[in-house]
This record gives sequence, C-alpha cells and structure tokens, in this order.
Amino acid sequence: MPQITVLIDGTAVPRNLGGVGRYVEGVASHLTDPDLDVHLVVRPVHADHFASVAPHVTVHSAPTWTDSVPLRFLWEQTGLPALGRRLGATVLHSPHYTFPFAWRRGSVVTLHDATFFSNPEWHSRLKRTFFTWWSRRSLRSRPVVIVPSAATATEAARVVSGIRADVRVAPLGVDRARFHEPTVAEVEDARIAAGLPDHASWIAFLGTIEPRKNVTALLDAYAAVRDARDATGSPTPWLVLSGARGWDDSAIERLDALQDADRVVEAGYLPVEDLAGFLGGAAFVVYPSLGEGFGLPVVEAMATGACVLTTRRLSLPEVGGDAAVYTEPSSVDLAASIARLLDDPALVASHRSAALRRADDFTWDATAAVHVDAYEAVAGGGR
Repeated sequence: MPQITVLIDGTAVPRNLGGVGRYVEGVASHLTDPDLDVHLVVRPVHADHFASVAPHVTVHSAPTWTDSVPLRFLWEQTGLPALGRRLGATVLHSPHYTFPFAWRRGSVVTLHDATFFSNPEWHSRLKRTFFTWWSRRSLRSRPVVIVPSAATATEAARVVSGIRADVRVAPLGVDRARFHEPTVAEVEDARIAAGLPDHASWIAFLGTIEPRKNVTALLDAYAAVRDARDATGSPTPWLVLSGARGWDDSAIERLDALQDADRVVEAGYLPVEDLAGFLGGAAFVVYPSLGEGFGLPVVEAMATGACVLTTRRLSLPEVGGDAAVYTEPSSVDLAASIARLLDDPALVASHRSAALRRADDFTWDATAAVHVDAYEAVAGGGR
C-alpha cells in the first residue's frame, strides 16, 4: 500500500512530560512501520526531547506562544490543520481529546478517561465541562477513537449517546529501560531523592493528589496501621507520596498538617530516572484509586518488580490481573490490606514475581500496532 503520512499533535504534552506525555512518547517512539511517514508537532520546549526519543519521526515546533493554553487551542484550530495540509498528511492524530474542526481528512482521537461523565465529582468543574464536551464531539464525529482500556470503552458507551466512532482499545505500554528491577544504587538514590532517613524502608504511592486517588483514605489507613504497630513495637515503613498536588483539598489539608512523627513524606514530582528505585525499592506500592481510564502507575510499578496493592475499580483489574493485591478503597479495608502485606513477606515476594511477568504483557509495540491499524483505517477517507 502507498505510504501514509501521519501528523500527531503533541502540543498538549505538559512541561514535565507526565500523563499524555508518557503516552505520546511511547506511541511515537514505536511507530516504526515503513508504510508510515510520521510527523510530530510539539511545543518548542519539547522538540529536542522528542527528536531524541523518536529519531525516525520528523519533529516540528509549534509557535512559542502555544505555551499559553488558550492560544494553544486557537493554534490547534487554525495552525495545526494548515501544517497538516502543508505536509500532505492523510491522517491527523489528536492524542488528548480535542481536535481541529476544520480538518477534513483522516482523523483519530484518543480519549484517556470516561470518568468525567461517570464520576464528575472527581474533577474540577472546568475540567469536567471541557472534557465531556470534547469527548462527546469526538465519539459522535470522528471515524476512530482510541481508548486505553475496555473499561473506558464500556463507560463511554454507557454515558454517551449517538456514538458513531469505531472505538478501539489500545492498552498502554511500559518502558522497560526506565522501569526495571532497580539496582541497590538506584534504590538508595530514590531514598535520598524522597528525603527519607538513612536505611529507612517505605511504602510508595505515585500519582497526582486529586480526589479519585483516594489519598485521604490512604493517610487514614496508614496512620491506623502505624499506631497499631507502634503499640506492639513492630516497625512500620514510612509512607512516601510522589506526585504533584492537584485539587483534593481534603488530602492537601491533611498533608499540610503532617509532623515528622507521622512518618509520611510528600516527595513531590520525582524525576523519572528515580522512579524505578522508588517503586521497586519500596516494601510495596499502594494505588488505592477509585477508578482510572488505565492506571499507568500500576504497570510501571509492576515492571520494577513491586508488589502493588490497588482496587478493583474500572480499568485497574485489567491492568493488575492476578499479579496485583486488591482491596476495597475504604480506609478500614486499606488498613487491613496494608497490615496483611507488612505481616506476610512471603505474600509480597510472590506478588513481586507475578508483577514482573504481568508487566511483560504491556508493550509500546503492541500499543503502536493498534494505532497503525487505526491510521490505515482512516487514511483513505475523510473524518
């Protein structure tokens, strides 16, 4: 078949490359099919990074003023389709909900999450209004929409009427060069980066402090376990939270009131090079989310050989399979599950081994293959 020219819009990638940045990195760097001529447009701050991680892709810089969010959307509607036409692109991939209305050739949009519809209380009013509006437009007007899990596809079908798009599931992958069983030195580097005392062990949490991550319940559960173990003289690893502060006011208020004696560390946004040591070096990883479109931190933790404690909500069992340990998300259930893992090293060890095997099921090559099929499906037609 003739070569397909694809333009991927990476201008929504955040400065710290989190979230959609990991997705665009993973997909773009694995689109090596010789039948594709792949172009990626990003904001100037990211151009060198993507040129290095995806050397087979032609990287373009958007105007510097697209660092402004309102102006980025303006450019998406005007400059992006103009760039696509200039490049002779037959497919435009919009990897973060929004797309240019003026684009009349092949179009693929990625929706990462349907909880803006199903659980609006987890999101700020602005975000849920914005993302539900664009999700509906994508599902009703684009030929192919990609989602990261069957749970997200099911939720979208349940809450959005009039879907015309061919909704395709592309589970995310994990970069095994970044997320691997850590060395002793990497574990020590992560301990130092997290600000822990010498020789301290820890329980790890990775994620934004937002309502769905259930951080208040985690803090309550940890305090209950720590106090009970202190009473019997049993040591308790520290709890370390890595991630940016979001909009969970209750959890943030609790974090602001922490004392050293609480043995909880808010480490902030750890560099990606420290994450293998942080996750794989932990006693175990806790991800007590109330629901995710995919749950990439679970896969990343499993790839480091971590035992992961999570919930059965939405996509998380798709990701964790039999390798994860599951709990209900209440503080009482979380406390019981944390105590069980602390008291049963053999159980933790068995789930560490299972986690490494499970992580092998999630590759960016497989994710990219779904995208190639989607591009081929829309290349010959309009939107």
